[in-house]
Amino acid sequence: MDVLRTDDSRFVGLPDFGFAPHYLDDLKGYDGLRVHYLDEGPAEATETFLCLHGQPTWSYLYRKMIPVFAGAGHRVIAPDLLGFGRSDKPVDESAYTFAFHRGMLMALIERLRLQRITLVCQDWGGILGLTIPPAMPDRFVRLLVMNTTIPLGQPVSAGFDRWRAFNRSQPDLDIAALMQRSQPDMTAAEAAAYAAPFPDARFKAGVRRFPELVMTDPGMAGIAEAERAARFWREEWSGPTFMAVGMTDPVLGPDVMARLRGMIRGCPPPLEVADGGHFVQEKGEAIARAALKAFGI
Repeated sequence: MDVLRTDDSRFVGLPDFGFAPHYLDDLKGYDGLRVHYLDEGPAEATETFLCLHGQPTWSYLYRKMIPVFAGAGHRVIAPDLLGFGRSDKPVDESAYTFAFHRGMLMALIERLRLQRITLVCQDWGGILGLTIPPAMPDRFVRLLVMNTTIPLGQPVSAGFDRWRAFNRSQPDLDIAALMQRSQPDMTAAEAAAYAAPFPDARFKAGVRRFPELVMTDPGMAGIAEAERAARFWREEWSGPTFMAVGMTDPVLGPDVMARLRGMIRGCPPPLEVADGGHFVQEKGEAIARAALKAFGI
């Protein structure tokens, strides 16, 4: 597989991102592909927070939440999906499939022997991540879910349709500009940090491909896993859930999240983040503190 690896110099001096990188290149089924992850907090902690990003972001998205979880004595794992962040980036867009990414996350969970996981997810972090607990339910104990969905072969929202069309028209998407439009109070340096993994269009195969993979039509890859996930969260889930909603998100905003809440057994009313957009983790410190208080940990 032809892959690109972003030079380490691109990640020097990023704002509020003094976390040490960790790498795995021996994940089962992914030999030779290097996966990056953050590993903060005590390694021997009882509780693990698994923070999953979406498109076109990477683990930088969780820089405001990681210190809160780690500061409370919990271990925090934040991987970069293949094609994003410091992880290797396959050049061929056909490599990017639902099964490819879901399989990598499951292999990472097994490789790191993660237990008592609180799943923290948003965007593709939820589209993928919410399908994993049904396959390994003994490992997951809590859910912290932000602007995301479980696509079941139907249109997600008019906003998503517009986003997919826009992304399709931008083979060299200006990621920094996108991030600042989504969250206008973001600094230029923070926006540039989101773009750091992608020096040019060659590195953006995953960015181009992900919106095309969202399961908006029957028969698409991932539908079976999503249907299983919907049943699991509706009928079998018994752990505590905390939901936070970026209320200005035009893609996976309040209406989409209300539908998702209806799928999650016992999900309480969400924390509504009035000034939060799609990338609501930009308001993550307050969300993390509220979630820990709700969970009692």
